[in-house]
Amino acid sequence: MSKHLFVKCTNVHLCSLAMVIMLLFLPSLAMKAASQSLTVSGVVTSSTDKMPLIGVSVLVKGTTNGTVTDFDGNYSLGVEKGQTLVFSYIGFITQEVVIADQKTLNVEMKEDTETLDEVVVVGYGVQKKKLVTGATVQVKGESLAKMNTNSPLQAMQGQTPGVNISSTSGQPGSDMKVSIRGLGTVGNASPLYLIDGVGGDISTLNPADIESIDVLKDAASAAIYGAQAANGVVIDYN
Repeated sequence: MSKHLFVKCTNVHLCSLAMVIMLLFLPSLAMKAASQSLTVSGVVTSSTDKMPLIGVSVLVKGTTNGTVTDFDGNYSLGVEKGQTLVFSYIGFITQEVVIADQKTLNVEMKEDTETLDEVVVVGYGVQKKKLVTGATVQVKGESLAKMNTNSPLQAMQGQTPGVNISSTSGQPGSDMKVSIRGLGTVGNASPLYLIDGVGGDISTLNPADIESIDVLKDAASAAIYGAQAANGVVIDYN
């Protein structure tokens, strides 16, 4: 009986000792955890003209923790040491920076010349994308082929901002209705379709045979085609 009580008493002492050790080490552990977290802030600018970039996505890689730059290119984000910040912006090369101890991180983003030098079809011919001021959108043939459909218009769905493409009925193979930037008339609101520069029916084409489709969405881009282009122009190249 006395032996049992002695063991029980010994366990109590061990538990007390463990509690003391935990109380001694908890503050240091908390300080260590706190030291791993920090707030990083800075300015994102263009390497070309040193001007601030508005709306740059700043994201902690592998997480949903992120923010965007403000009107002056400023950002601020809570991160942990060792994490990677990903800076991405349309027309610029995505950059990744590993966080060490820095609390200030200014980033200069370089233009993606490969993207900006792509050729875009406009009303009067072709221009480099970086020189285009009109509202246009281009879908590459590779993107159309990946959609696994025999209708070019169906393949364009979800890939052309400002272009609404819907089926006229729920039946398979039914005609597709296209409106660019909403309805522009109470009559026929269909855009003008051009196949290699000649008017035609785009629905008869095989998406796998299409090189690219350009959509001209504003009056400046479609001016050369006159009144028939009042609802926009869809240009297909095979």
